[in-house]
Amino acid sequence: MSIHSVKRNQCHLVWDHSIQPILRVESGDTIKFDCLDASNGQITPDSTATSLTSLVFSSLDQVNGPIFVKGALPGDTLKVEVISIETADWGWTACIPGFGLLSDEFLEPSLKIWKLNKEEGFAYFDEEKGIKIPLKPFAGEMGVARKEKGPFSTIPPYATGGNIDTRHVTAGATLYLPVQVEGALFSVGDGHAAQGDGEVCGTAIETPIVAELRLTVVKDRPYTKTPHFKTPPINISNEEYYCTTGVEPDLRDAARSALRHMIQYLSQEHEMNPVDAYMLCSVAGDLRMHEVVDMPNYLVGMMMPRSIFSK
Repeated sequence: MSIHSVKRNQCHLVWDHSIQPILRVESGDTIKFDCLDASNGQITPDSTATSLTSLVFSSLDQVNGPIFVKGALPGDTLKVEVISIETADWGWTACIPGFGLLSDEFLEPSLKIWKLNKEEGFAYFDEEKGIKIPLKPFAGEMGVARKEKGPFSTIPPYATGGNIDTRHVTAGATLYLPVQVEGALFSVGDGHAAQGDGEVCGTAIETPIVAELRLTVVKDRPYTKTPHFKTPPINISNEEYYCTTGVEPDLRDAARSALRHMIQYLSQEHEMNPVDAYMLCSVAGDLRMHEVVDMPNYLVGMMMPRSIFSK
């Protein structure tokens, strides 16, 4: 099997099956992708919150590719094995006006620049308070081209993948994507060093990554109609959580309520300002559906691991 390389500038900004592939590879080949962060290099370690006001939004969430996988035909499945993900030594998290689950409540831009301790596998959210986040890097964007004539934004997820922002697709995981066009036309990007389930403020710990992936065509998975994935071992033994909940007849309202309650809890019990609490929920908290059958209300929880509070 061959190993290929994709450079940072070999990227595109929309999903569109008319985009010419940058590589044609055999099924089973490995590709190493060198990807800029989701800001497409607009945010740097020296950036401040004022930098967010000049972001060119049409340049965000670029993906590297597309890769034509020989033998992939509509109806097949593209098997994406995540061999490794390496981050940069820095990252960023932001509240960007117009993005996030509570975008109507957090209207001012805010930016946090992280120093990533890759050797020990964590990043301090607040060193003085002893709040540190385990690093679990993954690519937020992994997808193949849609059969419909494009272009389609890279911001949302689709049945063919895209911005799935799923923190469990780390090294050792396998992602399965439904092929809709010949060659699949796979692309990847949006590196994250850590993220909670839900990415509630709209950003995780965003960072450049080098992702090594193996792409294989599978012919016998007709049930792959949306992204499926198989995780590496997930160890949550002995973890303790503090959970707030939202109880509402609308699922999104319940999620927003659970998040608001966690922000209030963190603000009072851990003496955080609300915007810091909001960003902490995005990088470390898990938004979970706990009860969805007893109408008229849904119950959604925001679960915060207590282990991140080392003091």
